[in-house]
Amino acid sequence: MSAEDFGFPDQYRLGTPAEYKKVFTNPVKSTDKYFTVLATSNILPHPRLGLAIAKKTIKKAVARNRIKRAVRESFRLQRQHIVGIDIVVLARGDAANAASPILRKSLERHWHKLVDRCDSCS
Repeated sequence: MSAEDFGFPDQYRLGTPAEYKKVFTNPVKSTDKYFTVLATSNILPHPRLGLAIAKKTIKKAVARNRIKRAVRESFRLQRQHIVGIDIVVLARGDAANAASPILRKSLERHWHKLVDRCDSCS
């Protein structure tokens, strides 16, 4: 495995407002106590991730950044199983105080659920 297998390059990110809007218009949704995850199919051979961690929901910057790191890391480890999906992750208030292993397990459940749901919708 090379170093690029472990990175998070631009091709795996949602970058423009139009790309986010596409996910928000008609998403497949997965929700739990910590996250709301929205997804739609894309025509690319790889998934893309967008983060929408609101300052209103998660007040402290330290907590927001910790959540973002946890989401990116989980996505990076699972992206070979997630093919052709655009994903936007929204954090909920309880995520600020949750331990990292709990966030990781929550995200893993979301990835599996979205892959199953998006396979049937495309």
